[in-house]
Amino acid sequence: MRILVVEDDKKVASFLGMGLREEGYAVDVAHTGDDGLTRALVYEYDLLLLDVMLPGRTGLEIVRELRAREVPVPVLLLTARDSEQDIVLGLDAGADDYLTKPFGLDELLARVRALLRRGGSSRTDRLVYDDVELDRVKHAATRGGALLDLTPREFQLLEYLMLNPERVVRRTELLEKVWDLHFDPMSNVVDVHVGHLRQKLRAAGRNPLLHTVRGVGYVFRHREPA
Repeated sequence: MRILVVEDDKKVASFLGMGLREEGYAVDVAHTGDDGLTRALVYEYDLLLLDVMLPGRTGLEIVRELRAREVPVPVLLLTARDSEQDIVLGLDAGADDYLTKPFGLDELLARVRALLRRGGSSRTDRLVYDDVELDRVKHAATRGGALLDLTPREFQLLEYLMLNPERVVRRTELLEKVWDLHFDPMSNVVDVHVGHLRQKLRAAGRNPLLHTVRGVGYVFRHREPA
């Protein structure tokens, strides 16, 4: 899951980014309304955490612009204002939920999980390929009925591959979709995690499903690529 945090307070933004990354989410951060809107229009996110009071465009203006352009990404507004009128304005602008500052990380993560479960009409909560099943709500994966003991990042990696079965996925694509945008493209982090995921899948089933396409990337399918 990829989340954009738009928050002008750098300490708060760092706190949110750290907490979300520890839960296995890929996180991008913007500190101005204009930068946040640009990122939300250019990249595909599963969720936006959006402060209302921002330099440049406000959070409400960003939500209105996204909805005017029919961008369906769920939006969680972060606001220091708790009056009923301010909340109504945010929801009427197109936000899906709001959280009043100050808030605890546990409450934030619960709201994030709830919005990601709802996720929009195109979201499928259960993915199946061959004998592998992935439950995006329960955050659990099985092969042949046996539970796979996956780290949060391995789960995200398997999720993205199962959303794109039988298609070669480039390493750079995985870095962008599963890791942060600013992650070092020369790092071998993708290869390491793919190796661990492949071992766990292989230990739970007879047929290999995760294959390397040398010099290109990886493919999730029944047979070895030609």
